[in-house]
This record gives sequence, C-alpha cells and structure tokens, in this order.
Amino acid sequence: MSKAPERVAVIAGARTPFLRIATGYSTTPARLLSAHLVAELVERADIDKALIEKLVFGQVVMSPDAPNIAREVVLGANLPVDTDAYSVSRACASSYQSAADVAMNIQAGVIDAGLAGGCDVMSQPPISFNKKMTEAMVRSTYHKDSKLKAFKGIGLKDLMPSQPAIKEPSSELTMGQAAEKMAKENGISRNDQDELAHRSHTNAANAWEQGWFDEQVMSVIMGPDYDPVSKDNLVRAGSELSKYAKLKPVFDRENGSVTAANSSPLTDGASAVILMSESKAKELGYTPLGYIKSFAFAAIDPNWQMLMGPSFASPKALDLAGLTLKDMDLVDMHEAFAAQVLSNTQAFASKTFAQERLNRSEPIGEIDFDKFNVSGSSISLGHPFAATGTRQLTQMLYDLKRTGGQHGLITACAAGGLGAAMVLEAA
Repeated sequence: MSKAPERVAVIAGARTPFLRIATGYSTTPARLLSAHLVAELVERADIDKALIEKLVFGQVVMSPDAPNIAREVVLGANLPVDTDAYSVSRACASSYQSAADVAMNIQAGVIDAGLAGGCDVMSQPPISFNKKMTEAMVRSTYHKDSKLKAFKGIGLKDLMPSQPAIKEPSSELTMGQAAEKMAKENGISRNDQDELAHRSHTNAANAWEQGWFDEQVMSVIMGPDYDPVSKDNLVRAGSELSKYAKLKPVFDRENGSVTAANSSPLTDGASAVILMSESKAKELGYTPLGYIKSFAFAAIDPNWQMLMGPSFASPKALDLAGLTLKDMDLVDMHEAFAAQVLSNTQAFASKTFAQERLNRSEPIGEIDFDKFNVSGSSISLGHPFAATGTRQLTQMLYDLKRTGGQHGLITACAAGGLGAAMVLEAA
C-alpha cells in the first residue's frame, strides 16, 4: 500500500427494477441494461465522469458476444474511453467481488474513485448444443471438410439445443437440490420456509408502498414499446401464508419441502455503486450514503452443504470490523432459498456449529428477525445473480439511514460452496 488505508465511502447506489425472467427485459442485452443504469447513476450522483478511474462489473451468465461486460458498460454509458474496466464472476457473490475489488484499489491508493456492480439477464442465456453437434459445427468452420462431411451422422436429436441448467459440475447438484438437502439435514420444516417467504414478500410490498425504494430503483425505458418500467414485478403485494402450502415441492416431489414460492425466482436486472476514498469525498463535498467497514469471503466443500457460506464469511467480516452480531442494527441475508436462510440463521446461533465448523468457542449469535431483511430480499425482490450484492449494499445503507442505525451486515451464499459478507457503516 502506498499510504495508510482509508475508509471507503459509498457515494451513490442504484438498481434497475428486477423483473421475472422472460418478461420486460427479454430482448434487452445485459450490457445495454447495465450501461443504462451506470449512465443514470453517474448523472444522479452529479459526479464528473472523469473521476471514475476504474469500473468493475460482475456477470454470471456471460454472453459470448460481450465476454467483458465491464468494458462494454464503460463505452455504452459514455464514460471516458480511458476508464479501466474488467469483469468478475463469483457466482451469486459477483458484485460483492466487484465492490471489494474497487474498495481494495481505493485503500491501496491506486485510485480515488471507482464504480462497481453486476448484471444478469437470464432471459438471454447462451444456448448450447450437445457435444456431437458442437464438434461438427467447429469442424465445418475450421477444417477443410465439406459441410456435408462435417455434419455426417448428425440426427434430429442432435439439432435440439441443451436446456440451460444451474448445476454444479463438482457436486452434480442444482442449487435447488442443494437447498433441499440442507432442509432435510438441518431439520428445516416446510412451514418455517413458507413463513419466511411470506415475510419477505410482506416486507418488500411494505417497502414499495412506503416509498423506501423510490431513490434506489431507477426507471428503465427500453424494449420495443419503450414503456417505462419502474417497479419490480415479482413482489406479491397480497401475500397470503395459507396459499404457500398449496404448492408442490419442485426438487423432491415425493418428500421435499422446497417450492417455487419459498425460492428466489430466475430474474433479470442490474445494480451498481460509486465508491470513493473518504478524503476525496470530503474534498469534493460529497455526503456519502455510508462506508464499507469490512468484507470477507469464504469457501466450503460444496458436497457438504453448498449454501452455508454466510455462516463462514460473516464471522470473518465481523472480526475484521471489530464488531459482533449484537452490534449490527440490521442484517440482510440473500434469500436464495428459505431453507438456505434458515439453515444459516440456525448455524449463527449454534454453539456446536461454532466449535465444530468455525473453531470458535462461542456462536456468531442469534438473529433478531425484527432487524432481518426488513425491506425484503431475494425471494420477494428477485435475484439477478451478479446484481444481488450491490443491491444489498445500497439497500442496507438506505435502510440504516431510514431507521437511524449505525452498522449493518450483508451476506450471501454462492455456488461452489462460496460465501461473502460485508459490514457497512452509516454516514
């Protein structure tokens, strides 16, 4: 480091409305949606574009025609062409990583300000063919074989594209199957999962009704009809707990408890934050939303309980901040599945888990659900994989400002047995 590390100020943050897959953003490439967001965020923050020295953007489902989405965002948002830009992928914690990268560059004195975010448009996944068809297509393009010879033996079934699946190559489990496994192994009941999902929708609907998202969520005017989209389309404003019990399990139809209603939906959307050194913010007269006090990442065996990352990353982040869970005024845990959230909150409070898994004498602590996901989280708001981290970061700082709280913990699980956590401080 070239100088003593500074506090990293969050100058501004915003996101697009989060929309269910195959709805409003179905024809919008992720790079364009992200550029639209970034251009709006920079304008709202009233910041000179030249101050953004580095842009780091996360994406999980990458488009083959724009593998470095960050650079496309710089150009699409009309930032200076000499703005450094690169993309990251850490599954559902991708924008935790983009924010951490920019924060570390600021703390190291490499830059004074940067922009971090993430986007996924699941409506436009890369579609692949089976191995036989793929090999034939490559031969037809790069070998001297004739087209006829290259495709010899290709049948109708080989012409069918493969259905995209969110599956772990190592464990051979989908995220939903991993959540189902955790529900069974941790004794998480169907009723408790449904109650948490209902609570998420109730809190999100209340947040929208009260206007808490008005500053955080920008309108998007895109698509063939140019109709403005200004609100998430996943929140169940009239959520009724009794209706959750009527849904059948998805991943274990005979003995399962994980349903479409107590899981986060496939979602399109983008989010971003502008970060700046505290001294630069003061010099320029900006009033930050808050500060990133600490961050941490963790990795566990995905063949054990893949989505337990928050229980390993959170104590690291709290230790680095010199704080405990009791010091947190609010907590936002990414809701991939209700079973995953309840497994982690159970582990937070477990002395046995602390001793056997964390090598700590005491548990992280009991979650106070009156301070937990108070504006809704991924089950109700949606989960565009790479956009969730900076969505949580922005939402937490606005929630702290609104409630008068000082410290907040945000945390998320991610595919591959990964976890991420940040401790945030109000301005």
